[in-house]
Amino acid sequence: MTIDKFNFAGKKAIVRVDFNVPIQDGKITDMTRINGALPTLKLILDGGGSLIIMSHMGKPKGKVKKELSLGQIVDAVSGALGAPVKFAPDCAKAQEAAAALKPGEVLLLENLRFYPEEEGKPVGIEKDDPAYEDAKKAMKASQKEFAKTLASYADCYVMDAFGTAHRKHASTAVIADYFDADHKMLGLLMEKEVQAVDNVLSNIKRPFVAIMGGSKVSTKIGIIENLLGKVDKLILCGGMTYTFSKAHDGKIGNSIVELDKIDVALGVEEMAKKNGVELVLGEDSVCCTGYDFSTFSVKEGAKIKVFPSNAIEDGWDGLDAGPVSREKFAKAIEGAKTILWNGPAGCFECEEFTAGSRAIGEAIAKATKEGAFSLIGGGDSVACVNKFGLADQVSYISTGGGALLEAIEGKVLPGVAAIKG
Repeated sequence: MTIDKFNFAGKKAIVRVDFNVPIQDGKITDMTRINGALPTLKLILDGGGSLIIMSHMGKPKGKVKKELSLGQIVDAVSGALGAPVKFAPDCAKAQEAAAALKPGEVLLLENLRFYPEEEGKPVGIEKDDPAYEDAKKAMKASQKEFAKTLASYADCYVMDAFGTAHRKHASTAVIADYFDADHKMLGLLMEKEVQAVDNVLSNIKRPFVAIMGGSKVSTKIGIIENLLGKVDKLILCGGMTYTFSKAHDGKIGNSIVELDKIDVALGVEEMAKKNGVELVLGEDSVCCTGYDFSTFSVKEGAKIKVFPSNAIEDGWDGLDAGPVSREKFAKAIEGAKTILWNGPAGCFECEEFTAGSRAIGEAIAKATKEGAFSLIGGGDSVACVNKFGLADQVSYISTGGGALLEAIEGKVLPGVAAIKG
């Protein structure tokens, strides 16, 4: 079933959204996730249905934490929806509130992760404890009961939280077992996300260029290996650059490096060569003698200088792609028809080290204007395109971090499989 074909008239829909929004001094500082869910929520209300909205916030680990209560976002959700929102302070005891809903009415459930059953992990027992396996089985049974309770509130289930689609939680996957195929569906946001990933991984228009950045090879190796079987060019940038430099006995000063991943870096180079993929690595770096990683700022009296990426002097940190690298990256993106960007080229949070990420973003925007499909995913990459004012110049910005990475890695997402089978 697709959401555009379902008749919501007189039906109660329980919708899993991602309202894990940043809050400071009791106020939401970024409404992106709430705004992203509005098309789905409004479609249901406009179709004559009533809404039961559920989400998590933060990582309370099965405990009630006032600062993570969804009660504090009721007014914001109500204002965004243009409809009064009721609040159920106990997810497991919302039967009466749900049953009383009339068409056009909205009920927001409390933070799902106040209940350990949501994640389905035993609480207060370590994995090496002999009793852990029994506790795990008991918790899985409790998780099913919790999901069954949530499902009992509604006539149909809509999954619209891509950011948690890679988790097999009660509200993201298990709940779907209690609805037949005609009464469970992906929301509009989820459909967009799934289609965007499909455009990049299955419906490929060539040349296909992927840009992988970030500090560590280890966190991206699964994605990189999967992409090497699909892309025409792979640009590797950011802190992982220096592990590749070190693999060829380069001097990298004080730059971040994973010495235990040298073989992995060499293996990536070999795989790229075997698959006929052009591997693009930076040649120079903008370096600094005193960068504060906790405040994203240059310390007073620190020096900034460009070095070849394999000849960085001791005492210097490589923090961004240099001018030669920036030109090389832009050239590699030019003419692409499918583009994936995950991970910045440097410490973009600090103005002195934004040039590499900006050059990549601008090159992607230019290629998009010329007909490429561009997908931007991962918090830092999204932050980059927003910071540089390029958000409306790319094809799609993903709301999912871990979910997107796992999808790119080729893994099946439980939140999608629960709907599609």
